[in-house]
Amino acid sequence: MSRPFKSRKLSAEPAVSYFKPRAVPLCELETVTLRLDEFQAVKHSDLDARDQASGAAAMKVSRQTFGLILAAARRKLADAVVNGKALKIVGGKKYGK
Repeated sequence: MSRPFKSRKLSAEPAVSYFKPRAVPLCELETVTLRLDEFQAVKHSDLDARDQASGAAAMKVSRQTFGLILAAARRKLADAVVNGKALKIVGGKKYGK
């Protein structure tokens, strides 16, 4: 049995929920889904230039959990950019990969 999902404190929402390569119709693209907690972790770490300890404290999760969320988010962002996929940002508890 797995551990119950722990809520994360989120303080920012994206201005837009989709990014895609230019001049390619969305219906022709694969989509990578970035969860809102992953979006928040990237914001804290890369945009706000916080270290993992302060980012974790802001999201009210452990430093290890913050690192795992951040690693997953960066992997998804790299996949979207390198492979020319659309990026969809969704909210809520757990939304697939």
